[in-house]
Amino acid sequence: MSGKRYTDEFKIEAVKQVTERGHSVADVAQRLGITTHSLYAWKLKFGRSDVVRRSELDQSAEVRRLKAELKRMTEERDILKKAAAYFAKG
Repeated sequence: MSGKRYTDEFKIEAVKQVTERGHSVADVAQRLGITTHSLYAWKLKFGRSDVVRRSELDQSAEVRRLKAELKRMTEERDILKKAAAYFAKG
């Protein structure tokens, strides 16, 4: 007898309902028609490491965005300094 196969995306979403949205394992398992044993196993596999990985990706994207904004603001400041010096002279 073979059990039903679920995609990793399905498993991750089920785990997120427990870890991020605060639903109980029993409630999520019942709603999705899976066993609590399966959900606990998925939580061990995908729970912490997936959340940490996603957080790291979000943080690196934020760092890239902030670096680009800093570069733009620095260039803008330099242009304004030059303009102020030009108008102060003449």
